[in-house]
Amino acid sequence: MILEAKKTTVAYRCPHCGSGVVSMISPFSVGADMVKLKCECGMSEMIMAFSKDGKVRLTVPCMLCPKPHNFTVSKNLFFGKDIFLLPCPFTGVNICFMGDADAVKAELSRTELELLDMLEKSGIEGGFEAIHAADDSELLPDPQIFDIIMFVIRDLEAEGHIHCKCEDGKGEYEAEVLDYGIKVRCTKCDAETIVPTDSLLAANAFLNADSLHLE
Repeated sequence: MILEAKKTTVAYRCPHCGSGVVSMISPFSVGADMVKLKCECGMSEMIMAFSKDGKVRLTVPCMLCPKPHNFTVSKNLFFGKDIFLLPCPFTGVNICFMGDADAVKAELSRTELELLDMLEKSGIEGGFEAIHAADDSELLPDPQIFDIIMFVIRDLEAEGHIHCKCEDGKGEYEAEVLDYGIKVRCTKCDAETIVPTDSLLAANAFLNADSLHLE
């Protein structure tokens, strides 16, 4: 009797063309140290690095942020779930999808509708193609946006909804205003993330965030 190896479907959405990028990964394909899932447009790729300690380190492009996000999961989790989702650390929008092929495609479609709704509410017309055009052609029009984002960050901290490598409630956080965003860092474990302010869509999305995860 031949046993079929457990496979998982992995997907992300290209932040440049908006296409869903989907691939099947099997345990036999992780013999290589690294697998890259590239969009056909050639403008983005998701990197999966497989280590000997049973971990999978993922670098995932984000529709809302100017830079990819890094995640680490176990191989058992990577191959063992019917559906497992990884969200953008500060907007909560799912950007990485793993599991059963039908479940992954269904969640990819659901997230597409969520993103299109966010675009509409942010006043950005033209679908996914307009995201980068908007970011390149217009800075955030309201100079108070920095103050609003800082208020949300302080509110999340006060409610205990900022999470880092420290035990919940033990982190100590500071925020630094940069040219392209606001960097939030834990002074104890050095985990950090940047809330971009050079993306109108990302900034608007953050205003509705209910948590912030530092990497």
